Amino acid sequence: MLPTTTSRVEQNTAAEANERIRLRMEDSIHYFAEHPHEIGSRLRELDAEWDIERTLEANAATLGLAGVAMGAFVDKRWLLFPAAISAFLLQHALQGWCPPIVLFRKQGVRTSTEIDRERYALKALRGDFVLTDETEGLSHDEKVQRVLATLH
Repeated sequence: MLPTTTSRVEQNTAAEANERIRLRMEDSIHYFAEHPHEIGSRLRELDAEWDIERTLEANAATLGLAGVAMGAFVDKRWLLFPAAISAFLLQHALQGWCPPIVLFRKQGVRTSTEIDRERYALKALRGDFVLTDETEGLSHDEKVQRVLATLH
């Protein structure tokens, strides 16, 4: 059975890498809870952040074109390179894993779902969504914990 589109990369990523990515997001939420005037700027950064899919696509396209050029101008055996890259892309589409994913995830490249978790938590902190009356009077850490709890 094939994993769902939204969870396939996280399911095929080492637990340590997923944890580092999650903790980095939580640290961001804590920071912006104390600096709400900077949330708009962070949201713009998130809009520009490349997710794992875009990163993988750009990497594969670049290497594939290089392999075709090398095959055309240097040696036809270089055409095996774009063929291998295409196989990796197919594997990623089906399973959510291919060799470059390991490197990109270790570097902290996130899925669009992970980026959206941070985006919506920041918007909730900013007040874009109604958190409910029970958040009134809560400390900043309690509010952060409430917001983070809604993401799981």
